Amino acid sequence: MTIVFLISLAALACTPATPAPKGAATVTTPRVPTDELHWVRASAEYRAVMIQTYRAALEAAEEASAGRPAGSWAVSVDADETILDNSGYELELQRKVLVHTDGAWKAWVERGERPAIPGAAMFLSGVQKLGGRVAVVTNTVQSLCPHVADNLRAVSLPYDILGCRADDGEDRKEGRWRSVADGTARPDLGPVEILVWVGDNIQDFPEQSQALRAKDEPAFEEFGVRYFALPNPIYGTWEKNAPR
Repeated sequence: MTIVFLISLAALACTPATPAPKGAATVTTPRVPTDELHWVRASAEYRAVMIQTYRAALEAAEEASAGRPAGSWAVSVDADETILDNSGYELELQRKVLVHTDGAWKAWVERGERPAIPGAAMFLSGVQKLGGRVAVVTNTVQSLCPHVADNLRAVSLPYDILGCRADDGEDRKEGRWRSVADGTARPDLGPVEILVWVGDNIQDFPEQSQALRAKDEPAFEEFGVRYFALPNPIYGTWEKNAPR
């Protein structure tokens, strides 16, 4: 799907973008509520929920992998707002009263200055210590993938597989998860079974979509067991939902 977010990362982090029209480089007021970004950047609660979710995810990975040979299993993590923090990009746009564009996002990623999300390094290194593989499956486009890899190394976030979206590809991740499972994502590692998923968007979990919002609690049975969702109040596929 194609969505325009005036001040959001969704274009290349979660969904393809439509470039801003010529002459639309500025707007009169920031379009993302400041309180949302302020909460992410300033609250103790944000750090607490990220760290506690990653602790729970690591415990789940340990339990699910018990008795499995080292290297035979993996976890899947999204990149943006899951292990890499792009709130600095949002802050720059708000301070300068600018719109999001493909060019601005590309320049941000190329800078390689994104810090790690709280709890992410603990989780990723913990998975590897347990004998698991870390698969970073992101909707950042393939042409920017080397910059993602550089940034992950710069902030000491370990990984084994990095799966980016084709520049002209769709935002669904099922195909890339299959490539992890059948070994084609990284042939030298061979097939690995994904046991745990962590992400900030509902589409970071297999076969899930915003349609889940309308379902009852039993439909969420995998959350807190195999699926671990992180809060992202700034952007996402939820933006198209009508308030309930």
